[in-house]
Amino acid sequence: MENLTFALNSTMPVFLLMVCGVFFRKMGLIDEEFTKKANNFVFKVTLPCLMVKDLAQQDFVSVWDGKFVLFCFGATVISIFISAMLSFTLKDKGDRGEFIQASYRSSAAILGIAFIENIYGNVGMAPLMIIGSVPLYNAMAVVVLSFTKPGMEKMDSKVIVKTLKGVVTNPIIIGIVIGLLWSLLDIPRPAIMFKTLNSIASLTTPLGILSMGAAFNFAAAGGKLKPAVAASFMKLICFAGIFLPLAVAFGFRTDKLVAILIMLSSPTTVSAYIMAKSMGHDGTLTANAVALTTLGCSITLTMWLFVLKSGGFI
Repeated sequence: MENLTFALNSTMPVFLLMVCGVFFRKMGLIDEEFTKKANNFVFKVTLPCLMVKDLAQQDFVSVWDGKFVLFCFGATVISIFISAMLSFTLKDKGDRGEFIQASYRSSAAILGIAFIENIYGNVGMAPLMIIGSVPLYNAMAVVVLSFTKPGMEKMDSKVIVKTLKGVVTNPIIIGIVIGLLWSLLDIPRPAIMFKTLNSIASLTTPLGILSMGAAFNFAAAGGKLKPAVAASFMKLICFAGIFLPLAVAFGFRTDKLVAILIMLSSPTTVSAYIMAKSMGHDGTLTANAVALTTLGCSITLTMWLFVLKSGGFI
């Protein structure tokens, strides 16, 4: 019972905050324009500030774990490869790209950090997990969606340049780099500046999760439901089932194991839908996957945390 309580206390506050976002949208207190701007603000400002704040306060030399970063990178590569192989069962080439992205691309930053902060009170090993996975998430999303775009026959230099530019200019990656340099160079942290930074960073979880809930579209579960269900199963169950036992075997425990779980089994990010639409795809399959994984994660993440806690791994 204690382990189940731990799992529920870790996941339900985040889920209920998302429900509040849905409720506020229904009440007219939050509209679509606010949601878009809030998501953009969190992605470009508060989340990078959170990365800077937490990393700058750590002795990063002692925190760095190359094996952990390589594991996250390797698990992401294999997940993308498995998704790509399974996508060939779909007849529509455009659906293949959406299926691949929806299957592997987690909301590891906003939702993932919210879960980790709720458990440990800080971002824990999330920055290292992000280093190992998020650049690859973004780069491969551009490549996959470009290559499977209706009417697209081959990659070109524009796609390659766009991919590299997207990785280098990602605000979260920039925030991590600044935080790392701040820690490694032991730059002083003036109280006035750091308290201001902390105030901005503290907006990340409530604003990000509320806006995510407000953006939730119950009407999205229309066509292309079967591949969306398959992608959701891969996202919430399959990859965690494959890689969590390997992570345990590699000796990862507590916050490292939770960060790996979040990487593997958090919902498909909303930005996957935005990117799919902006790159000429229909977007229906991705929208369905976002909706299904966002609803399902409250159950599956609770289940995974319960299993890990019962096994004494976290």
